[in-house]
Amino acid sequence: MPGNGEAPTRRTEAPSGERSAFVLSRGVVILFAVACGAAVANVYFSQPLLVTMGHDLAMSPALVGSVVTLTHVGYGLGLFFLVPLGDVADRRRLVVAQLLLLVVALIVVATAHTSTILLAGMAATGLLAVVTQTLVAFAASLAPPARRGRVVGLVTGGVVVGILLARTASGIMADLAGWRSVYLASASLTALLALVLYRALPRPGDVPLTTLRYRQLLRSTITLFAREPLLRLRALFGLLIFATFSTLWSSVALPLSEAPYFLPHSAIGALGLIGVSGALAATVAGRLNDRGLSRRTTGIALALLAASWLPLAFTRSSLWALVVGVILLDLAVQAVHVTNQTLIYALHPDAGSRLIGGYMVFYAIGSATGAIAATSLYAAAGWGAVCALGAAFSCLGLLLWALTRHTIVDPAAKS
Repeated sequence: MPGNGEAPTRRTEAPSGERSAFVLSRGVVILFAVACGAAVANVYFSQPLLVTMGHDLAMSPALVGSVVTLTHVGYGLGLFFLVPLGDVADRRRLVVAQLLLLVVALIVVATAHTSTILLAGMAATGLLAVVTQTLVAFAASLAPPARRGRVVGLVTGGVVVGILLARTASGIMADLAGWRSVYLASASLTALLALVLYRALPRPGDVPLTTLRYRQLLRSTITLFAREPLLRLRALFGLLIFATFSTLWSSVALPLSEAPYFLPHSAIGALGLIGVSGALAATVAGRLNDRGLSRRTTGIALALLAASWLPLAFTRSSLWALVVGVILLDLAVQAVHVTNQTLIYALHPDAGSRLIGGYMVFYAIGSATGAIAATSLYAAAGWGAVCALGAAFSCLGLLLWALTRHTIVDPAAKS
């Protein structure tokens, strides 16, 4: 039993005879990272553009806020209904098909002339952007167990860069050519990546797949949560850290666009350049997990996450305080996120897509919760209330770690 200090799950690996003949070179890992970053960026492009979108399509403030929420709702649905397909379908074809459909959704957003079409396009964009998680599970399945944490860390580093540079790129492009140009450019890049990945990824015979019907596949995702306490714990960590992450990034443009700063889109988006330090944390966390230091990494990262809200509380009086807070927050979130993904994939590698997809559903719930709560709180009580909300999410995560670090043991944890 977990309470007796034993590992709550067994880790399963594919028999050696079934391991992929495909050699996962560093170049292919980087391609995975680039594709993940480009896909997930589509979920975050809108954040610096909300005011402009609202003015262009005559949307009310409440309707503008639903742009972010619907995108995350679509992402959450895709995590549950699409990502598990990676365990039963040819992942190469699945990735390419999702990318091509994503191109269509992006074109719908770029050409939308009513709020209804825009919101439908954003929901579809979120739904299909889950190709990011299909790629993460794909990369993890191709990596040897001794290097899995490092590979997941590098690929997740690409996700981090994509999330944070999304705001920078969209802000600059919106200032230069309007907000629609952001989505047209992304559609072009996505189409190019679909072609490159189709040629570079391993063919069906290289990767062993499980044989389940679609309904069984979805049911087994729920079953995995019922059976695996570590998966449930790490999913809760994921929910709390991404609620914190979204609390900051969904609302920080609001005080920066007002007195005393009045910053343009490009300057607000440039904050993403600061947060790219999170990519470094993802890589380092992957290496620490390969060394069995997952528990300590999680505790230190959650403590940093809680501490980040102290400098963030001084954003209105100091941009330097904002910079320090952003760096701490992004480092902490990505360290916990990589640790979560590495540990849960090791539970059942043959169900990697279901594990990561199910875990990321909690990411989507946390992100949507943080976004809607932060924007509502800012309108009602200002930036101080937003910081209190972020600190509360962070402290809940740290408390959860303190209460469970000796009762649910991570596989291969050394400390």
